Amino acid sequence: MEVGLLALGDLLDDPVTGTRLTPAQRHRQLVEEAVLAEACGFTSVALGEHHFIEYILSAPPVVLAAIAERTSTLRLSTGVALAANLDPVRIAEDYATVDALSGGRVEPCFGRGTFFPYVYEGFGQDEALAKERFAESVELVQRLWCEEEVTWEGRFRPPLNRVTTHPRPAQTPPPIWIGGGVSRDSVDLAARLGCRLMLPTVFGSWSMFRPAVDRYREQWAAHGHDPALARVGACSHFFVARDSADAKARWAPRYQHYLDNVAGWQRQSSEQAGKAIGLFPLQDFETMTQTVAICGSPAEVVDRMGQLHEQLGIDTHLLMLDMGGMPDDELFAALELTGAEVIPAVAGL
Repeated sequence: MEVGLLALGDLLDDPVTGTRLTPAQRHRQLVEEAVLAEACGFTSVALGEHHFIEYILSAPPVVLAAIAERTSTLRLSTGVALAANLDPVRIAEDYATVDALSGGRVEPCFGRGTFFPYVYEGFGQDEALAKERFAESVELVQRLWCEEEVTWEGRFRPPLNRVTTHPRPAQTPPPIWIGGGVSRDSVDLAARLGCRLMLPTVFGSWSMFRPAVDRYREQWAAHGHDPALARVGACSHFFVARDSADAKARWAPRYQHYLDNVAGWQRQSSEQAGKAIGLFPLQDFETMTQTVAICGSPAEVVDRMGQLHEQLGIDTHLLMLDMGGMPDDELFAALELTGAEVIPAVAGL
C-alpha cells in the first residue's frame, strides 16, 4: 500500500498557541511539508481546491509546480480539483504544464465539490447540473490528453474544432483519479473511463464505502479494463506521536477546532447559496478517532491503517495532518515519525 500526504489549506488560529500563519506562510508550509514528505517516504501529495471560504488553497497546479521544483519522485495530485466548475480546456493545459515541468508526475483527482454549494453560485453555475457538468468535463480532459486535433461538442462550453492543447503532458496520458464513493454516478464514471477511485473516507464510517468499492471493481471489469489496473484510495485525518496519550492531547484541540470551523464554513456556504444547510457529520473527538480518524502511537496508527486496508482493499492511503493551525515543529515531527515507523510497517499490505 502506498501512503500519500493530503493537505486542503485551512487557515486557522492555533487553539493551543493562539498563533496564526499569514496566507504566504501557509502556502510556504504546504511546499515544505511536501518536500519533507518525499524525504520521509510518502509517494504522493494531494492538494485541495476551494473557493469563497477559508480553505485558502485555490490554485493547486501553481503550488504543485512549486513542489515539483523541490522534489524528484513525489507524485503530484489533488484532493480534489473542481472539474465541474472549471473550464476543462484550462484544466488540461494547467495540469499538463505541471506534468511537463515535473517529468511526468501528475495524477490529478477530480471531484464535484458540492459540499460547499456557494462555489456553484459564485461561478454562475447551477448545482443541479453538477453531475452532468462533471462527467462532461472529465471526459473532455481525458480526450485532450489522449488525442490531438480534437473535434468536440458538449453542453456546457463552446465546441472545439480540431484543437490540440499545449503543452502536451509528459505522460500519455496522466492517470486520473475520481473523488467519489457516495454517488453511484461518480463510481460508474471512474470505472467507465478507466480512472482510479478515491473514497471520501474522512467522515461517516469506513464500512459505508464497501458497496462503492465492490461496484467500482465490478463495473471496471464490465467495461473491459484489466482488473489488475484498478486502483482504490482512501483518506484519513491523521496524527501520530511516540506516546498515544501525547498524540491525542496535542491533536484533540486542533482537530476539534478544525471540525467546528468546517461545519461553520459549510453553513455559511449554504446560506450564501440560498440552499438548505447540509448535514455535517460532526462528532466528538473520541467518536471520530474510533471510527474514521486515526490518532495515536506508531503501533496504534499502523493497526488502524491495516483495518482500513482490510475493510476496503485500498491501494493508496492519503494522510491529512496539517489541519487546525498545527505549527511547523509538531507537524514536521509527525511527518518524520510517520516516515520512520509507520510507512515501512504498512508498505507490505
